[in-house]
Amino acid sequence: MTLILENATVIGSEFALSFADGFEAYLSLPLLRRACPCAACQGEPDALGRVIRPQVVHGPHAFELQKFETVGGYAIQLFWGDGHSTGIYSYTYLQRLAQLPSS
Repeated sequence: MTLILENATVIGSEFALSFADGFEAYLSLPLLRRACPCAACQGEPDALGRVIRPQVVHGPHAFELQKFETVGGYAIQLFWGDGHSTGIYSYTYLQRLAQLPSS
């Protein structure tokens, strides 16, 4: 099934998404930033397949979403207040994040 994003906007401290199939998600900005899927945040495998997670420090403005852009028909790129913007969040990944239990 192809996910089709209909709308995305920032509402307060949440990123709100609605999809054509009726699925809606309200993701906190700190959750999104901490879940950034880029290699600088999550690590990447070495030649032996081991993933060493980098230590990520979130400084001032790290949880302020400045803007976002769609990537093809499958993802969104988020641009954060501290200049970080290398994470490409697929629609499937965003839906999985929305279904995590709240802490």
